[in-house]
This record gives sequence, structure tokens and C-alpha cells, in this order.
Amino acid sequence: MDEKDCYLLKYVHEEMNLGRAASRLFITPPALTYRIQQLEQKFGVPLLRKNGKQIYFTPEGEHLVQYANKKITELQLLKDYLLDINATLRIGASTIYARYRLPEVLKYFLNMYPQVKIHLNAGLTKEIFQLLAAEKIHLGIVRGEFNWPGYKYLIETENICIISKDKIHFEDLPKVPRIHYKYPSNFNRRIESWWYENFETPPLINTEIDDYETVKALAKVGYGYAIIPSIFLNDQDDFYQQNIMFKDGTPMTINTWLMCSNESKELVIVKKLIEYFQSAPPLL
Repeated sequence: MDEKDCYLLKYVHEEMNLGRAASRLFITPPALTYRIQQLEQKFGVPLLRKNGKQIYFTPEGEHLVQYANKKITELQLLKDYLLDINATLRIGASTIYARYRLPEVLKYFLNMYPQVKIHLNAGLTKEIFQLLAAEKIHLGIVRGEFNWPGYKYLIETENICIISKDKIHFEDLPKVPRIHYKYPSNFNRRIESWWYENFETPPLINTEIDDYETVKALAKVGYGYAIIPSIFLNDQDDFYQQNIMFKDGTPMTINTWLMCSNESKELVIVKKLIEYFQSAPPLL
């Protein structure tokens, strides 16, 4: 089964419509049907069934689609490897890192290797991890903790900070309004754990916001205090700032990781980017 047949099965499976799949393949529906019949004869099993106008794959067909997708991924990795330093580098990064850190990283990296093409996916950390697991990207940059069997490198550790316009004594926090960012559930549980380790009463939350920049803007005018990761702070911010510490003296932090499969790590351009992260100064 050649590469064209792999894409044929991939597109038919994605579209579940022969007309749309044929359009993506730039062939006619009869030509597509004929090629499917040839594949069925070659393997000696039916690949598709019809139920009126609907089509669905047989178990044998589903298995062949999985094989086709795997072969497409392997061929893409091979092509990238053979292209060597001129390869397209497919990166996935959490939206926060893509916005606040990655532009500077790519600026300096592409100055070093201007022939490299970058294909960037920015999204939720969970989405980036899924792209990485599905081998749709070479490198994933994710925030938080994930079990990953391949290569991983710690890019950055951020402190979690309390910010406010004016100084707030720690013991007075329960009396001061909090501008609450809608954290992911796992992060929110860590903050709650820290809070009730130190205070008996719940925080005085007066506002909930889903954008860190708005949180900062309100804190700047004295609307209340906020708890945010340090990635959102810069030298121009004029906040009273204190890092969150647990009672045992451990700071609350969040890690950002660079991850890739062991196979992708062997690509020359992937090695170059990893080397850049390892040699670049912290907090680019």
C-alpha cells in the first residue's frame, strides 16, 4: 500500500463521504470507489459498507486506517529527517507560553537558522499534549505536570504570586477583596489547599475574570489583590508582590516543559532547538 492509498483511507475515514474525500484527493468519486475495490481485492477483505447513503468502515477497514495513519506519520518524520536542517518544525505550545515567551525564543532561533520553517499550534495545554501523543507535532511545550514516556526538559519554573497596588499584610488577606482568575481545576485546588492551610475563613472573592491582563489592570487601580503566575509580570509592572509559600517553606510553582518523542529528538532541527533552550538564559 503506497502513500497515496494511505491518504485515500485517511480522507475517507475523516469525511465518511466519498464525494468530499474524492475532492480532497483531486479525483472523481468513481475513481475513488475503483481504488477502494482494488484495495479490497488486494487484502481479500471488505473495507467499507453502505447503509443507504451512509458509509462505514468494517473492523478490517478500521485496522487498515490505523496502519495508514501510522505510515503517514512515519513518512512525515522520515521526510523531515531527510530534509535535515531545512525541515519544517512542527511545534505545539500552551497559549500562555506561546504569547508571553515563545515570540522571543523563535526570534533568536530563526536568526540562527533562517532556513527553518515553523508550523505552530497554540492552544490549551491538554490539547497540545494530545497533539504530541498523536505524533502530529515534533515538540510540545506544556505547563503543568504530565506523565510522558519520551524526552522532556524543564524550560521554566514560575512562582505563584500575590499582587496588589499597595502592600497587604499577610494576615489581612481574608479581609481584602480578591480578583479571582478562573484557574484550571487542578491549579485552583492547589490555591485552595494553600489558603485553608493558613486561614479559617474563605477568601473574599468579589470578581471572577477569565483574562490575566484584565486581572492585572484591576489590581493596578487598587480593586483588590490577585493570585497569578509570574509569567504574566514584567519589569514595567508596579505591583506590591509576594510569592506564595506553604507552611513548610515550599513555594507554590508551576513548571513549563519541552517534550518530544524519542524519535523526534533524533531530528537535527529538533536537537538544535533543544540545545537552544538548554543554553539560552532563563526567562527569555
